[in-house]
Amino acid sequence: MKQLLHLIPSYIKDSRDLIQDITNLKIPPGAKLFTADATAMYTHIDTNTGIQTFRNIFSTYEDKIPLNFPVEFFLTKLEIIMTNNIFTFGDTYWVQLQGTAMGTPAAPLYSILTFGYYKNTKILPYFTIISFTTGDILMTSSGYG
Repeated sequence: MKQLLHLIPSYIKDSRDLIQDITNLKIPPGAKLFTADATAMYTHIDTNTGIQTFRNIFSTYEDKIPLNFPVEFFLTKLEIIMTNNIFTFGDTYWVQLQGTAMGTPAAPLYSILTFGYYKNTKILPYFTIISFTTGDILMTSSGYG
């Protein structure tokens, strides 16, 4: 999944990326700078929506996907992983019925790409997203109150 992170323009790799973004930032007069935080993001990413988001990413950015990236294999495995989230609590095992289990190794990149695609398609048309981490956004807007 790391090979897909470059498809999310507002994703920041580390604090150096954030500093560079802020240093190069041109904020128009009267613009507002604000942040947002996704609460309980992992459990709120609907599995079907998340998997469909990856299908959308592959379709939207087809020309930017590495040629050797196994798209169909990846989507099949992603669906198996995300629809069979099993986690432990104490000495018991549980099946995650909604969202993704936080302990799943795929969860961090899955959430970054799913939420990043959402931000780029649903939020970016209205705001300038400066950067984001997994569940946090730094934005500016001059068009809203």
